Amino acid sequence: MFDRLDPARRTALVTGGNRGIGKAIARGLLERDLNVIIACRDAEDGTRVADEMGAHFVYCDLSAPMVLPPEGAEVDVLVNNAGVCFDAPLLSRKAEFEEVMNVMVTGPYELIRQVVPGMRQRGYGRIVNVSSGWGSFGEGLEGPGAYGVAKAALNALTVAVAREVPDDIKVNAMCPGWVRTRMGGQGATRSPEEGADTALWLACLDDDGPTGGFFRDRKPIDW
Repeated sequence: MFDRLDPARRTALVTGGNRGIGKAIARGLLERDLNVIIACRDAEDGTRVADEMGAHFVYCDLSAPMVLPPEGAEVDVLVNNAGVCFDAPLLSRKAEFEEVMNVMVTGPYELIRQVVPGMRQRGYGRIVNVSSGWGSFGEGLEGPGAYGVAKAALNALTVAVAREVPDDIKVNAMCPGWVRTRMGGQGATRSPEEGADTALWLACLDDDGPTGGFFRDRKPIDW
């Protein structure tokens, strides 16, 4: 399936890469000369977007109990971008809470767990978890319903994984800010490209770059 990946280039996997911030990240990584695989659960849209930008597509439903990386692809850069948000009280519907946690915590954990062995073997890896100020205790944990809880857990996962992997695997979280996407709405102050900038920076860090941090506009922010 991925026999057209250029072996001379590093390969990035971007979840939710078919629209919004994820699409901007995928496009930016292509511009930085990486092979890019877009992973999402909308196969028709994902295939269309990947074909249009010259990327690859793999079906990936992060709400499922088990998530597998694309067979035959050595993932050097993992961007856990996919998200879901329900504007409902935290305690109102358990099914929504479980879906949010699967998509933004359990799914990323599974992907990280499965790509890290290859990163260790190759001596290189970049993992970027797209989080939010809504998941920051320092900013009041203001996310609606389960969203803020999941993003806070994703932040914790970032710190814990960074401690377990060697320093040549950089693991960081970032907040894109308020972005004009389907989730953010058209009144948001940032374009998807502006929201993607810090993720692209973290995805392409030099060997002496930071790890185990939380960033917005390429600057550290409070957990």
